[in-house]
Amino acid sequence: MRLLRSIAAPVTGVVLLLLVWEMVVRVFDVRRFVLLAPSKIVAELARDPGSYWSNTLVTARHMLIALTIALAVALVVGSLMAASRFVEEAIQPIFVVILVTPWVAYTTSIVIWLGFGARPIIFLAAFVTFPILTFGVVAGMRGADPAARELLASVDASKWEVLWHLRLPSALPVIFTTLRITVAIALGATYFAEGSTGGTTGLGAVGRRVALDQTIGAEVLWTSTICSSLLGITALVVLSIAERTLLGWHVSQRA
Repeated sequence: MRLLRSIAAPVTGVVLLLLVWEMVVRVFDVRRFVLLAPSKIVAELARDPGSYWSNTLVTARHMLIALTIALAVALVVGSLMAASRFVEEAIQPIFVVILVTPWVAYTTSIVIWLGFGARPIIFLAAFVTFPILTFGVVAGMRGADPAARELLASVDASKWEVLWHLRLPSALPVIFTTLRITVAIALGATYFAEGSTGGTTGLGAVGRRVALDQTIGAEVLWTSTICSSLLGITALVVLSIAERTLLGWHVSQRA
């Protein structure tokens, strides 16, 4: 019964949202580019499912590679920051500058540096997400149980053993929480980069091409946007499954 309720509740919410969306568009005769009816989005998706599927896979690959690189860098840098207050205070201002600077300010520089194709897309998505992941890593590692730290110190455990057996496992719940946030940011950065770095594939490239012509491309633009949203939802579901699998020992999952 609990499983049925957990499935029925979100499905009911989505169905109600789509019904209200469809009604608002029809009753108020909203312009196509402002808001397109769900029925027309479904019709457009059914018209050429292969193209949307292939472009969604391209965007998914860009986002996955970027998040993997960002997480790997965040683990290394975060470990150093968690071990040294001086390193943390030296790096934090750099991260703040990265986070508050609009992507468009340096997108052109990235394209000039890395050229066209997948490299600038992956770089941009990784670049804007790894500071957030690093903050999560630092917070998680600093939250390791003091009693466990004292126990490891009493047996003369090395810094690597403390990192591997205590700090990293302690950081995993925070890392997964941070990943949920960075998935949305990475997806947005990937979509933006695909449309602004001269790419020809990916949902962002599709949306960029049709956005320039507001008379013929509303269906394609909105359908590519919905595909991007569905990709983000899928990524969050996968993260939830991975969290429950890897953190079965943690109190949050047992509860």
